[in-house]
Amino acid sequence: MSERPQQNANRWRRFADWDERPLRLDRFAVEDPENGFAAFKGTKDPKPGVVIAAGKVVSMDGIPATDFDMIDHFIAHHHLDLDLAPEAMAIPSAEIARMLVDITVPRTELARLAHGLTPAKLAEVVAQLSAIELAFAFSKMRTRKTPGNQGHVTNAKDDPLQLAADAATAVAFGFDEVETTMRVARNAWSNALACAVGAAVGRWGTLFQCSSEESEELQIGMAGFTSYAETVSVYGTERAFTDGDDTPWSKAFLAAAYASRGIKMRCTSGAASELLMGFHESKSLLYLEARCLCLQRAMGVQGTQNGGIDGAPLASTMPGGVRELMAENLIAVWLDLECATGNDARHSESEIRVGAKILPFLIAGSDFICSGMGSILAYDNSFNPSSFNGEEMEDFLVLQRDFEADGGLTSVGESRALELRRRATDALGAVFEELGLGTPSAAMKRSVVMASGSNETESYLPRDVTLISEEIKARGVNVLDVIKALALRGFREEAQNLLNVVRLRVSGDYLQTAAVVRRGHVISAVNDPNDYGGPGTGYRLSDQRRQELAAIRDVLTREEVLRTEATFAGAESRRIRYRALGDAAASGPKNEIVIGVSPAFGLKLFRTLAGHPLSAVLRAMSEGIAEKGGVARIVRMRHTADTSFLGLSAARLAGSGIGIGIQAKGTAVIHQADRLPHHNLELFSNAPITALAHYRKLGANAADYAKGELPEPVVVPTEGEAMGARFHAQVALIYAIETSLTEDGAKPEDIEIAFLEVQ
Repeated sequence: MSERPQQNANRWRRFADWDERPLRLDRFAVEDPENGFAAFKGTKDPKPGVVIAAGKVVSMDGIPATDFDMIDHFIAHHHLDLDLAPEAMAIPSAEIARMLVDITVPRTELARLAHGLTPAKLAEVVAQLSAIELAFAFSKMRTRKTPGNQGHVTNAKDDPLQLAADAATAVAFGFDEVETTMRVARNAWSNALACAVGAAVGRWGTLFQCSSEESEELQIGMAGFTSYAETVSVYGTERAFTDGDDTPWSKAFLAAAYASRGIKMRCTSGAASELLMGFHESKSLLYLEARCLCLQRAMGVQGTQNGGIDGAPLASTMPGGVRELMAENLIAVWLDLECATGNDARHSESEIRVGAKILPFLIAGSDFICSGMGSILAYDNSFNPSSFNGEEMEDFLVLQRDFEADGGLTSVGESRALELRRRATDALGAVFEELGLGTPSAAMKRSVVMASGSNETESYLPRDVTLISEEIKARGVNVLDVIKALALRGFREEAQNLLNVVRLRVSGDYLQTAAVVRRGHVISAVNDPNDYGGPGTGYRLSDQRRQELAAIRDVLTREEVLRTEATFAGAESRRIRYRALGDAAASGPKNEIVIGVSPAFGLKLFRTLAGHPLSAVLRAMSEGIAEKGGVARIVRMRHTADTSFLGLSAARLAGSGIGIGIQAKGTAVIHQADRLPHHNLELFSNAPITALAHYRKLGANAADYAKGELPEPVVVPTEGEAMGARFHAQVALIYAIETSLTEDGAKPEDIEIAFLEVQ
């Protein structure tokens, strides 16, 4: 272990340990409602209420209609159901909160009531729910039954070949939507074309978005390259809204423009955006977001990208900030909006905090668990690192398996990934050549296919990409041109896949709330509504889906363990020879130490968890015994594979009354004949980090115990490794192999060994 630096004598050193944790890179804000730093209780949050007279809203949440800002005005005229509002607003908030977690109250009834609730009332209700209640209520209230996910596909170079390859693998991993953006704004058209081609490789149905300036994003959509949009931002204060020269009416018009072209659209809002812009009005994050969500419903959009988004890192600095992100997402689905539940912007440097934040949405399910998981590496994520990036995607796949929770993703085999990446780069290269946009070389494509990220590619330079992108825009290249190019160059399957998505825009089926395309069919809140009503209802994994979630890499089987061990058998046969001598007797000289080996030791298992050949372990222990004047005898136990009983049985056979018990995986004990089974003299429990020198010293100590001495126990130093996570599955399978060879009442067997080679 390295020596500690000099520490302050008046400081507990644990704080120095904590200073080195990634958590210390996070910064936290004191709760300060006056300056907008409040998750739930802002200084100027209004009290819920509505007054209606002559079919008009006279006041809402304590604000007279004469003082309405444009957000109040839009919500009062286009969100509130004036016939329902008196009934809904009269129900005490605590009672509605209980209804949200009551399985006997149907989702449809709660969604109906939400249309008569003001922003302040919605916020007051959800604020009464604990984190676990918010997660439960979200599971009940989300719109579509079947969960899904959305991925980011970007890179630092805006390299179209890498975009195509990464889009193809993102589709294979199961993302229902893929979103791109660019480091250089002028590269939007090239990025869009590349991702559209890549997303058509392997299967069809993944919807695609290019996040750009709103007018250009609409142009790209009208050219047919994209099938949805979600960067239409709305805000909870008037000054934040007008700061971008926008109004609720202009946003509603834009939403209608997208819908008229068959393009699915969500708005984006999220806690702390107004605070980031300096226009928080001393109101809480939750209240301002409740306004945003009522506004979005009033605009008639399909859904929302919610849960903090870019403001999530700021929201999470406040007490209860992460709980607030859950609360605002609950309001979104309660209002019947499709919900992409954030979890994109990485809110913390702490992996523990990141994992904790995703868990409620993973186990509750969501229309889109992430509104942009980084399917690429963090440094290639042009949106900034997501909660999960390419580095951690396998962690997410394992979380799905751990909780048997469908997060929308499926593992992809190595050969399949390479096949798709090659196909995608070839397809894009063919389109570029057919349309006269360039001729990527075989070396460029090869570097992209194998690369994990853009630091490893030798492909397009950013300047070249800009020229291609501007050419696409200037010539008016559209998706039909790309489809024709794919078909002419032999990529008919990809051409058909891309055409299928374009056809959906004509039918308009995926303009339904929470619509995604699975196996060629649109599923949405209309034909796949969330019908949760208690245990056994709502979304449940099918047997097929459960098997898909379980099929991650590095899953051990007993057969695999035996096959792997068999590869070491030949080498061991050149190092050691075992010969059975018959039943072992309880006799021997006073300096005899019996080493009791497990049933599979040297027969089916040949190395410890640390990778030491078992022959080397026996040699080390025998030499340690000999150097202290002892004599080693090897006995194979067939009645037990338990370490303690191996050692105790060996001690009862030894002339000295001292024995060593050792399993093939390397766990070992020194035992004494007159002790209780689990009251040994010394134990080596951490086989994965036990060295041959430790086994030699174990042998020497056993010989000292035989002489009546009390040697210094052997300590195998650790650095707090979580070895169980790495080895326990293997240990269980190894032990199953050992115990399968045991036989009740079987007698111990003397074994003669001969070392054939120098270890």
